[in-house]
Amino acid sequence: MSGKGFTTCLWFDGKAEEAAHHYVSIFKDSSLGKIVRVGEGGPGPAGSVLTVEFELNGQRFVALNGGPQFTFSEAVSFQIFCADQDEVDYYWDRLIADGGQESDCSWLKDKYGLSWQVIPTEMMEMISDSDPAKAGRATRAMLSMKKIDLAALRRAYAGE
Repeated sequence: MSGKGFTTCLWFDGKAEEAAHHYVSIFKDSSLGKIVRVGEGGPGPAGSVLTVEFELNGQRFVALNGGPQFTFSEAVSFQIFCADQDEVDYYWDRLIADGGQESDCSWLKDKYGLSWQVIPTEMMEMISDSDPAKAGRATRAMLSMKKIDLAALRRAYAGE
C-alpha cells in the first residue's frame, strides 16, 4: 500500500485472514494484498497472521489480529449504496450469513460484529424529496423495516 490516501484498520480477535477472505468473496471489485506474519518474539505465536491487507471497491483495508481487547460497535459502519432490490438482497444475504444480525433501517452486523448499511440509492432520493408528505411516508416506511423492501417503500412514497 502506498503512503497516499486512507486505509481503514479493522481490529479482529484472531480472525483477520478469515474476515479478509470473506469480504473479498462478497465484493466483486476486490483483492487480497500482503499478509504479515508474527516473527520471533512478536505479539503472538511466530508465523501466525498479524495483518492482512485487502481492497473492496477501491477502499483499502487492513485486518489486524489485535486480540480480544476491542470489538466493533455501531458507532462506525460501512454504507453500501445499491442500484436495485437484487443488489440489496445480494449484499444483505451475504453479510448477514453465518451468524450476522439484522438491525433496523437497512443496518446489520456481520458475523464478525462489523456494522453495515445496505442502502438502495432510490431510498435516499425518496426520504429527501422536497415534498414533505412523500418524504415523510417513505421515512416512516423505512423506519419499520430491517432489510429495505424497495417495492414497499415505493408504495409508501406514492401514498398507496
